[in-house]
Amino acid sequence: MLIDTYGRVATDLRVSLTDRCNLRCTYCMPEEGLQWLAKPDLLTDDEIVRLIDIAVTSLGIEEVRFTGGEPLLRPGLVGIVERVAALDARPQMSLTTNGIGLKRTAAALKQAGLDRVNVSLDTLRPDVFKTLTRRDRHKDVIEGLYAARDAGLTPVKVNSVLMPGLNDDEAPDLLAWAVEHDYELRFIEQMPLDAQHGWKRDGMITAGDILASLRTRFELTAEGEEKRGSAPAERWLVDGGPHVVGVIASVTRPFCAACDRTRLTADGQVRTCLFAQEETDLRAALRSGAPDEEIARIWRLAMWGKKAGAGLDDPTFVQPDRPMSAIGG
Repeated sequence: MLIDTYGRVATDLRVSLTDRCNLRCTYCMPEEGLQWLAKPDLLTDDEIVRLIDIAVTSLGIEEVRFTGGEPLLRPGLVGIVERVAALDARPQMSLTTNGIGLKRTAAALKQAGLDRVNVSLDTLRPDVFKTLTRRDRHKDVIEGLYAARDAGLTPVKVNSVLMPGLNDDEAPDLLAWAVEHDYELRFIEQMPLDAQHGWKRDGMITAGDILASLRTRFELTAEGEEKRGSAPAERWLVDGGPHVVGVIASVTRPFCAACDRTRLTADGQVRTCLFAQEETDLRAALRSGAPDEEIARIWRLAMWGKKAGAGLDDPTFVQPDRPMSAIGG
């Protein structure tokens, strides 16, 4: 079991498979990209599968989410999914992606054992997409979403970040589109995970702003905390259901008290939180020949020291040195 001093138990593992990405989203990284990890620093496919095996058989992990960077850039992704699906204690598996490579991989991922996907899409307008991501790939993302739905990687969740002056007027249109195509839309408040450290609390589109915009066109009924559990998204029924919309208010309505996550970076570090200032090295233990029991012990110790919360709305908050592309979403 992965328990911390506040009594929270981690059952959800986020695994970053690469720090690389084929987009350059303005809220994540600079236009020229970043200094990528050297290949020897990355966990190998065998090391990833071994750590997931330890997590699900010895540490109580029930769900695994593959992230990046962009996880579809990982050459061995389908094989990793297939091997994790074959574990005796098979976890639920999902993947967070920008959707660009989904059209060609969705069917293979489903066959390998992936359960569902989260796809990032911030706008329905190709010109705004190009401005936000610095790439002209909007059509590829839309086709990837269709392919995921058709392959049965459901529920397909669409993650959207609203940015002032760019797409902050699109919330109702995005929800109408998601309802039409049977996707579950989730808005995420912009978080301070950009490599440029340009994030500012003032001017951010908040959960309150998003809900007010949605209510100009839809009737929203809160599902309530009982249904939410440890999920990061507060959810509302749209016009009485069955469709729902979620808002992940990491900054203005933090949910740290219910957090059930542990994170593994692409270079084998345990992070107790996206905003943690410290990491614990599992890669060194793996490569020095440590047995599974020792690796599990190190992981438990790391999680025991997890802090109470991130404090994103605190003026003394210090942004992590690693950008989002290096630690997974």
